[in-house]
Amino acid sequence: LNSYYVFYDVPEYSVWDDWDLCIILDACRPDVLAECASKFEFIPENVPERRSNASQSKQWMERNFTSEYANSLAETIYVSGNPYTSKVDTSRFDAVEEVWSYAWSDKLGTQPPRPLTDRAIDIGRNESPERLLVHYMQPHFPSIPVDLGSQIDINQFGQGGGTDIFPRLRQGELTHNKVWHAYQENCRHVLDDVAVLLQNYDSEKTVITADHGNAFGEKGIYRHPEDVKTKAVRTVPWVETSAVDRETYEPELYD
Repeated sequence: LNSYYVFYDVPEYSVWDDWDLCIILDACRPDVLAECASKFEFIPENVPERRSNASQSKQWMERNFTSEYANSLAETIYVSGNPYTSKVDTSRFDAVEEVWSYAWSDKLGTQPPRPLTDRAIDIGRNESPERLLVHYMQPHFPSIPVDLGSQIDINQFGQGGGTDIFPRLRQGELTHNKVWHAYQENCRHVLDDVAVLLQNYDSEKTVITADHGNAFGEKGIYRHPEDVKTKAVRTVPWVETSAVDRETYEPELYD
């Protein structure tokens, strides 16, 4: 039980801080984001950290989409690639765009980032929302650039239909270096899309953060189970930047 609890040296965040655009990178640790910084000018070498109030996506939604934040939710459009939006109350949002419901890739076993980028840009240009929340599925496994032979079954999402990456890591079938490399490349993959979004959306204050982190065996914890309070799972990045629509990209439209 003690392995589930640690002392934190970073403040807990409120995801409803002051921002125009908030980008959620699902299951993103600050250290993996820092390792990608050299390729992306909007990511600092020393990535600021905050503490999430949840350790799993559904739990994060349940704790942040409540009446306590009703005013913020009412002025926010939520563009989500995470299917847990079908299992929680999202009625307080101005609007919810469940991109996963029409753009999920069965071949990849996940929601690729580009359809979310397309919808976010289109919404920004045509609806001018007060606040836009964009929830990418990456760098959550499976890794798109590095195929480790494991996918998410959308038909069993939230019912044991996740990847088996971490059980295989725990059992020694996969090495830590191989899994971390796949995680890192998946982070770079989604950041390529974040870069497109930041050049095609107007936002004076943009925040790049995560719903939770990811444990790779720290204190005996793997992945990101519910109610875990280990630092590897609860510590998330909090990068503040801006975005300007330079019209460098024309988004694809979806039915």
